[in-house]
Amino acid sequence: MTPENALYRAAALCSKSEQAEADIRKKLATWEISADDADQIINRLISEKYLDETRYAHAYVRDKFRFGGWGRTKIAYSLRQKHISATAIEDALTEIDEQEYFDTLKIALMSKLRTIRDKDPLKLRASLFRFAASRGFEPAVISKAMNSILKNSTDDEFEPPQEDIF
Repeated sequence: MTPENALYRAAALCSKSEQAEADIRKKLATWEISADDADQIINRLISEKYLDETRYAHAYVRDKFRFGGWGRTKIAYSLRQKHISATAIEDALTEIDEQEYFDTLKIALMSKLRTIRDKDPLKLRASLFRFAASRGFEPAVISKAMNSILKNSTDDEFEPPQEDIF
């Protein structure tokens, strides 16, 4: 593929959805574009506003939080893997509403709680904590959400589900 064709294909890709520079570089490498040509293509995409690190970070944060239910830690880690700058990541993460963040975690924990069969309170808390941490939520927020859902419930609500016997 010629560098000119690669530029048009990359621009078309960026027009359809927000892309990270690192992802476009990988695409260019698979299209066997030289490093010098790739740099020129990337610079042109940036100058013509097809690529924008900050815009990408904001879109990524919105999507992963709202649709994926990810926490800030997991989102930030994933953005760092895509070589997004720390300032762009921090700026994008401020877009998440604190109350919505807390409510999302509580809903996820309540959903997980219904699937836990162990009745031991310590094992229950450990399981919930591991689940929330794997979703990328911070320990302080996890503890606050767990205390909220476990304190505001009756023991009957959190009875582990019984296995169905057919």
